Amino acid sequence: MARLAWTRRQERPRSRITSLLTHVIQLALATTTVRAAQPTYPGDPMNFKVVGDAGISAQQAFLGTADRIYVIDKTENNPVQVNGHPAWAVEYNINTDTYRTMDVVSNTFCAGGNVLGNGTWINVGGNPAIQWGGVNTPNDGVSGPYFDADGGKAIRILQPCDDESCNWIDDPANYMTTARWYPTLETLQDGSIIIIGGDTYGGYVNSPASQNNPTYEFYPSRGDPIDLQILSDTLPANLYPFAFLMPSGNLFVQANWAAEIFDWQNNTEFRIGDIPHSVRTYPGSAANAMLPLTPENGWTATIIFCGGTNLQPDQWTTNWDIAQYPADATCVKITPDVSQQWIDEGESLPDGRSMGMFVILPDGTMLLTNGVKTGTAGYGNDTWVAGGHSYGANPLYQGLIYDPSQPVGSRMSSEGMGKLNVEKMYHSTCLLVPDGSVWCSGSNPNPDYVSPKSGAVYPTQTAVERFFPAYYNKTRPDPQNLPTTLGYGGPAWSISLTAADLLGSMDNLNNTKVVLLRPGFCTHAINMGQRYVQLNSTYTGNSDGSAVLNVQQLPPNPSILAPGPAYLFVVVDGVPSVGAPVMVGSGMGNQTIGAVTDLPASFIQQVTTNSSSSSSSATTAKSGAVGGAQVGRMTWVPSLALGAVGLLAMI
Repeated sequence: MARLAWTRRQERPRSRITSLLTHVIQLALATTTVRAAQPTYPGDPMNFKVVGDAGISAQQAFLGTADRIYVIDKTENNPVQVNGHPAWAVEYNINTDTYRTMDVVSNTFCAGGNVLGNGTWINVGGNPAIQWGGVNTPNDGVSGPYFDADGGKAIRILQPCDDESCNWIDDPANYMTTARWYPTLETLQDGSIIIIGGDTYGGYVNSPASQNNPTYEFYPSRGDPIDLQILSDTLPANLYPFAFLMPSGNLFVQANWAAEIFDWQNNTEFRIGDIPHSVRTYPGSAANAMLPLTPENGWTATIIFCGGTNLQPDQWTTNWDIAQYPADATCVKITPDVSQQWIDEGESLPDGRSMGMFVILPDGTMLLTNGVKTGTAGYGNDTWVAGGHSYGANPLYQGLIYDPSQPVGSRMSSEGMGKLNVEKMYHSTCLLVPDGSVWCSGSNPNPDYVSPKSGAVYPTQTAVERFFPAYYNKTRPDPQNLPTTLGYGGPAWSISLTAADLLGSMDNLNNTKVVLLRPGFCTHAINMGQRYVQLNSTYTGNSDGSAVLNVQQLPPNPSILAPGPAYLFVVVDGVPSVGAPVMVGSGMGNQTIGAVTDLPASFIQQVTTNSSSSSSSATTAKSGAVGGAQVGRMTWVPSLALGAVGLLAMI
């Protein structure tokens, strides 16, 4: 039964209103549009709810289309079957909470993944073929019980679909020349992917040094792997190294205690100071994310890490009870393109946490969930492991909301927030989905499938939960004229909003933003490629209570958001529209860069009489006025909103 090579299935204020309105109309007509919708999925705000079952443990997951999540497990004895053997991949429909099994040939255990600039997803690396209990086998895909092939060099390819016609391509013709277990993937500004690190076979940490793979390479391939010194210097805890594409075009890389700026285009490494307090990379597995990139911060990237473990180099052994060692609770940040100094966030987590993960929400806050209070990621057959195999214990069910816009001391909160129903420990994942809720599944700190009915303390979990943020049941904006593609610079475009979209108040225009979100590829507490980018915009408020948002394309820099798929949200007073799919950039290769189009200044047009005006008009004028100049029969009143903004009141 050989199964080795085949496809399975800011413009100045204008003096004439007419010229501005003409400009807005032209922008609207030039935009290819789709229509957003209201959420249809029931949910209780600020709570988690079990909504379904994925069939397999969600060790890896990504949102491939607006309603399909692709889930990948390691090879193991899952009850669900495909082509006569246990399945370790499914396509999960988030609207119906049903799944389709998919055949992946090679062992995907602790692979990495990300999306190319053309929208194709790749899943890279893994471990050798196994048999019962996760024991290696030389069968390499030709015999039972799992009929799995060695996945160490694998590059698996998927073009997501909505009609169940797409399947993983797992063909050795696409494979790498070296094995990579626990590699990190980051999409680059040309739409290609850099593949970093890993090791050549299994183990708790990257030891002995002979198994280390301290190199990087690219997909599509650019030749042989290239040495990356930081990966030779950071044994043993350097697996799944953090790698973030910065707006400068460089990569920020962090592994074990070390960190650097990596100019990948010139193969030059610039080492900076060690990360404070704890090891954040696997198996410490700290929650991590790039904070929202906004016009206000000049699309400057700041990265945050919370939790991990302060195990020292001589403590990465398995002859003591690691699972009871307290996890770290500190949070630190760095803004590598501006300063190479680490900054304490000023707030710590309420509990130490390993294997927590950040999911960025459309309103710019971040959900922090999953993980354990003691121990680390990983598992083994050690005699000290109580009740199973897990190197982590005391799962944390309480989620947190982190709001980076709040003052220090008020950023981390669980107020009014429910708890997970099922533990989410090692090999669990969470992803934002288009309706603004968060999909979470998985947990399996075991070498093979362990039934929840077995009595094991921490069995395999396949339940799917959804977290519904505070905004979830609020009436969503239903913006019109949303684009299906966006570029780097180029013509501005417009979005139509009704009075209902603005919740009946023009004041909300000052708290309206247009954002792009890429959920990323989630595994091992990392959402590889997760990004939040706010677009520059101004507004035109109409006398009937409706409005038009004038929106720029992305800044003319593909390193801010690499090309590929994303979701567009319009957020009004903290309430997001349902995310609309959009393709960013021009696919693979050098991106088309356009000139930045200036936007008309923001204003609200209110028709009044000389003798009276409505109370709401007076309130709006007062709230926005900080000074003004008489221009004929119109008063220009600047406001504090982002961009060239103001209030135009006809008197």
